[in-house]
Amino acid sequence: MPRNSGAGYGCPHRDPSMLDSRETPQESRQDTSVGTSQEKSKTRAFHQPSSLTDGQPLSKESLNHALEFSVPEKVHKAHWDAPEEALWTTRADGHVRLRVDPSCPQFPYTVHRMFYEALDKYGDLNALGFKHQDKWEHISYSQYYLLARRAAKGFLKIWKQLPHLKAVVIYKEPPPNKMTNVYTMEEFMELGNEVPEEALDAIIDTQQPNQCCVLVYTSGTTGNPKGVMLSQDNITWTARYGSQAGDIQPAEVQQEVVVSYLPLSHIAAQIYDLWTGIQWGAQVCFAEPDALKGSLVNTLREVEPTSHMGVPRVWEKIMERIQEAAAQSGFIRRKMLLWAMSVTLEQNLTCAGSNLKPFTTRLADYLVLAKVRQALGFAKCQKNFYGAAPMTAETQHFFLGLNIRLYAGYGLSETSGPHFMSSPYNYRLYSSGKVVPGCRVKLVNQDAEGIGEICLWGRTIFMGYLNMEDKTCEAIDEEGWLHTGDAGRLDADGFLYITGRLKELIITAGGENVPPLPIEEAVKMELPIISNAMLIGDQRKFLSMLLTLKCTLDPDTSDPTDNLTEQAVEFCQRVGSRATTVSEIVGKKDEAVYQAIEEGIRRVNINAAARPYHIQKWAILERDFSISGGELGPTMKLKRLTVLEKYKDIIDSFYQEQKM
Repeated sequence: MPRNSGAGYGCPHRDPSMLDSRETPQESRQDTSVGTSQEKSKTRAFHQPSSLTDGQPLSKESLNHALEFSVPEKVHKAHWDAPEEALWTTRADGHVRLRVDPSCPQFPYTVHRMFYEALDKYGDLNALGFKHQDKWEHISYSQYYLLARRAAKGFLKIWKQLPHLKAVVIYKEPPPNKMTNVYTMEEFMELGNEVPEEALDAIIDTQQPNQCCVLVYTSGTTGNPKGVMLSQDNITWTARYGSQAGDIQPAEVQQEVVVSYLPLSHIAAQIYDLWTGIQWGAQVCFAEPDALKGSLVNTLREVEPTSHMGVPRVWEKIMERIQEAAAQSGFIRRKMLLWAMSVTLEQNLTCAGSNLKPFTTRLADYLVLAKVRQALGFAKCQKNFYGAAPMTAETQHFFLGLNIRLYAGYGLSETSGPHFMSSPYNYRLYSSGKVVPGCRVKLVNQDAEGIGEICLWGRTIFMGYLNMEDKTCEAIDEEGWLHTGDAGRLDADGFLYITGRLKELIITAGGENVPPLPIEEAVKMELPIISNAMLIGDQRKFLSMLLTLKCTLDPDTSDPTDNLTEQAVEFCQRVGSRATTVSEIVGKKDEAVYQAIEEGIRRVNINAAARPYHIQKWAILERDFSISGGELGPTMKLKRLTVLEKYKDIIDSFYQEQKM
């Protein structure tokens, strides 16, 4: 069972059991409330403008008033380490026993404590940035804390009035007419003005690290969505150690600047944007609502983040945008870019761990690539992450050619986000990194190649699915191991490689087990015109495949259009086709393109392990996969069952001849 000792990650080595049950780790420290010194006690308003605080400047005086009541809650060891506590629960008010590894026994604490202690270190630093009337505004950590308290009290005013119905809070323009249970953000923040601070703190004081903090619903790509219960400790532990494994820096060393643009209902965005920011004092700048429709790059240029995280489709869209811009540029400029990317990619593939760059590589970066990164908003970006779905080798190679390493993380909603992380010091191409210190991994039912189901254990593991005991028992075994349903292997150094989902494993009529992901990846690498490839063959006599072509996206809806991307058009031209749209190729069965795809699949088959792994039939669909079409989930994961049902007639036609 590969394990990481956690050395060098700041894991406290004091045994939590040595702490008195009445003692909290910070009680021996000086008073953490901001403004205890003579200098801090001066009454002064924060001067960062904010639409949330217009006319009501938040002063250190008001902060001190709130902190008079906001003493960090006591944490009793018996509540989180008692042997009688189960490792899982499905009750919203339940408790669980925490999975504490001796190598990293951080004392458990709540999100409120994490936030409260951030004030002492980061109170005056910018916490949040957002655009208001085309100007960037910022909120400090002290303001952030006070606004969070006001929001919490707002919920306590209306809590009893809304036992089932949820109110609507509008954070942009107010509705034209007043509506019941619809509030502007400013109105919502006023709701709790009459609620005393003591009422809020009484609730905060009851919170324990092993109780539920947030609910994150699964995407439903393999069934109905499930409510993943994450504890306070899940959040605070992962925010600290998961981010450290990714080399996120505390603001004392360097204030990280990140752009938030993914839905905060997704665990990756929650951990990366919200909780990690509070843990280390990062500045989180919120993108415009149309970020994924094209405005994200503008925000990146304005903010210039120090680290950035995206799902693979976001990185692919950036790649396609660069490719289209290059195709439309002049001959010399295009050749310069291709040369610079070629020499840089070769260097990064052959000497990945070396900091000594040849003169040509440094020259290419200085003359070309640095300017490209600046145009993308990545001039100051030191760490670029991806997760939530597989990334093609083509995309990884493209960004390596720009001298941008993409660091993978692996985890699920059920692991509070990252359980494995890559970083500048922990990187191997195509891998998902190493296990986060203090966490464990094992592979069960391994085959001859060392591939088995990935099972995880540690402080990241969720409490259970809300009100779904059967599903919880399926996921967590008697020893507390989470069975992910993902298949993978570990190399000799502990790097994890994902090979697919167990539920996606194709078992042919002849009994052959075929993981679809490697074959799909090989087809996309061989044929750069292909956007999505889905292998079919479960309980069938042979393998077949559905293909979609790379096309541009509608700027307003992000839906696929009929127009081919520049890269796809170039492919057509190389093989002797003049097609510029999907319908031209599919509707007219473009002979040159179909022949080129057939030859590409033949090459993939030649490199296959055995004949049962050969693709014998294929079809090009008239439209690329999309969220609106139902083929992709919210994080761009392929919903295979939906595709099988939606294109059932085409799939059945592959196998009709076999019945005759």
